[in-house]
Amino acid sequence: MSIDTRQLEFYAEREKIALACRIMAMEGIVEATLGHISMRVGDDLMLIRSRGPEDAGLFFATPEEICLFDFSGNPKEPDRGFSKPTELPLHGETLRTRPEVNVVLHAHPPAVLVSALTDHELLPCFGAFNIPAAQLAADGIPVYPRSVLISNQQVAHEMLESLGSHKACVLKGHGITVTGDSVEQTLVRALNLNITAKITLEVAQAGGRTVSIPKEELDLLPDLGTGFNDIGGWRYYLAMLRRAGFDKW
Repeated sequence: MSIDTRQLEFYAEREKIALACRIMAMEGIVEATLGHISMRVGDDLMLIRSRGPEDAGLFFATPEEICLFDFSGNPKEPDRGFSKPTELPLHGETLRTRPEVNVVLHAHPPAVLVSALTDHELLPCFGAFNIPAAQLAADGIPVYPRSVLISNQQVAHEMLESLGSHKACVLKGHGITVTGDSVEQTLVRALNLNITAKITLEVAQAGGRTVSIPKEELDLLPDLGTGFNDIGGWRYYLAMLRRAGFDKW
């Protein structure tokens, strides 16, 4: 269904979510139609990528695919022919129980999948090479041990017990859940988590095993701030998307 989505409420937010979906696909942390991003836009309201009859996957996500629901999955706008994600409870329950979180990202990065299946913990194994990734890993990346779909409230709360107060969680045999304050921050966190997993696997393939760098070295790493870490990263990936010609609807 093709409509003028600029007439929809929260159009700018829908557009940013769609662009983030395309970047996720460009960077290989999602494939085909699997994966979604949600954003809090009210006390019990969220935008989330949904699926229509002509869904072509995240690399071709558009603002019209971003739909408005409450945290329980009830639609809060007129039906436009899109169905909510099966794993909407992953998003709704995270936003409901973590009031400081505004955005939730779910993806299936192959490197994270393999790392978890081979019991390689994602540790802050490097420092200045990628400071935000090191600091994310230093915060702790817990593992939810089940590979099931997060498709109901009970399973969502099981996952949330594993996530705790952390920023990201690995879903073993499945993918990742990443939280943040903004689309930019959450996307960059997910991509940095993937970088850590790739390095972890490369070290393993070279015959080694990663270990955490000393705490005193971690403590010396500066906080580069939202402007550099998140907005700067967002601009870079958006420029790469633009260069590939996939930043237009």
